[in-house]
Amino acid sequence: MLKTFQQALFSTGLQLPPWKPVECKAQDYEIRTYETTKWASTSGSGMQYDSAINTGFMRLFNYIQGNNEKIYLIPMHKRNATHVLFEWIAVLLLSLQSPSYLNDPNCPPKSKDPRYFLTTYLKLKFHLRTYGGFSNEQKSREELLKLSESLRRDGHQFVDKEYYTAGYDSPFKLVNRRNEVWLKKKTDED
Repeated sequence: MLKTFQQALFSTGLQLPPWKPVECKAQDYEIRTYETTKWASTSGSGMQYDSAINTGFMRLFNYIQGNNEKIYLIPMHKRNATHVLFEWIAVLLLSLQSPSYLNDPNCPPKSKDPRYFLTTYLKLKFHLRTYGGFSNEQKSREELLKLSESLRRDGHQFVDKEYYTAGYDSPFKLVNRRNEVWLKKKTDED
């Protein structure tokens, strides 16, 4: 029990979506190419940021606790931990990465609740900035502004109509928290 408590509060060994670094000499951001991944998602449209995050997180928490067609319990401990991705375009989309052991064509399992849907993110390049502490709307926007200013300073093109935030830690983890803001690298199609 003590080990579980310590992992919830202090663990940093999370499973991340598969990615490759892109050469970048900046000290205040990274550029990564993310491979195709599968996510369980829910929408938080019509809500304020913080309440949408809380509502969406609880929906996803219920999903990983077995509210899915295969009644899979998807652990969020150190070895199999996943992270939550928040996507802002016109509405908030909250997504939970499917652990690698579930990344087969039939997984993640479909939800029993129609408010959930499965999402596949194709291979994409992102600019991202990492920050600590507990995140909220104000903190995310501040970090996003710093990231966009750094990218403009260095002449990088990015999609400015959408952004993503990623949270990697249990709400019970008090120290060494990890959060990120992501901006998609602009391509010819954008």
